Amino acid sequence: MGWYRAADLLLSRLDAEDAHGLAIRSLKSGLLPRDRRPDPPSLRVEVLGRTLRNPIGLAAGFDKNAEVPDALLGLGFGFVEIGSVTPKPQDGNPRPRLFRLGEDRGVINRMGFPGQGLDAARARLQRRPRRGVVGVNVGANKDSVDRAADYVTCAAALAPSADYLVCNVSSPNTPGLRSLQGRTQLGDLLRRVQDSIAAHPVPLLVKIAPDATDDDLDDIVAVCRELEVDGIIVGNTTLSRPPSLRSARGGETGGLSGAPLMALSTEVLRKTARRVERQCLLIGAGGVGSGADAYAKIRAGATLVQLYSMLVYEGPPLVRRIKNELAALLARDGLASVADAIGADL
Repeated sequence: MGWYRAADLLLSRLDAEDAHGLAIRSLKSGLLPRDRRPDPPSLRVEVLGRTLRNPIGLAAGFDKNAEVPDALLGLGFGFVEIGSVTPKPQDGNPRPRLFRLGEDRGVINRMGFPGQGLDAARARLQRRPRRGVVGVNVGANKDSVDRAADYVTCAAALAPSADYLVCNVSSPNTPGLRSLQGRTQLGDLLRRVQDSIAAHPVPLLVKIAPDATDDDLDDIVAVCRELEVDGIIVGNTTLSRPPSLRSARGGETGGLSGAPLMALSTEVLRKTARRVERQCLLIGAGGVGSGADAYAKIRAGATLVQLYSMLVYEGPPLVRRIKNELAALLARDGLASVADAIGADL
């Protein structure tokens, strides 16, 4: 634990994006210790035709270019999601574009899908041994004329190397992207993607915004149920700003994540679960920083939970702590498994 505290002190003194780059390099070099301890049996989850040792995953955004998925699995995650991957490399928005909100345990980003593009991510995924569950999150280039075609291109190319695919239609940092959550646009997009991966069928999920209105959720869930989409991730970052924010950076443009997003994202998850009626998998994301947060997402209807921003403040030991706390909460409530808790508050 002392090693991690020293690393956290160093990283906290760096620019947020520079600190992220250093974390990626540390994972590549094998400097970060693996978590080799077995997970409590109560955390085992059967989902999407796979058995996960625990329901805690790393959200897309950390490993954009599929550089370190296996090193991340080694930190104790039950699954890891890479991306968002776009067809062409792009720089994203100008820096600075990533901001810590230390007083609020939050993060604001306006990254804009920076990345090395489809070919680089595909080459790395093809080289890795297929151990552990690695999902691939795909998006569209900022200058794309046909956004849906970008998703189709990435999905078709990456499906053979993915354990599941995610269409990210919820980033607030690519102009016009969230319009793809509309009923007609989303239906067209998902049909085209489904057709494109017919030769290599893998579970297909869609990632939606926590800013979705009730009408938006009606449309999104109707499309997903009609097309038998495998799952929905709720949700991405929010454009809203809760009045409780204290950080001087709270007014930066971009999507807010971390602790300030927990309440909103969980409520939208709960609304989505009521509409889905267990017809597809739900993954809860947004503000997870403890076992209690993960448990709240599961009781609100999620089968799996993802985190990212809270790692900025807690580091890799957070993963083990969340798992231990979640197992203790299940035991406290007399539940033998995660499956017994899914949707318990509905």
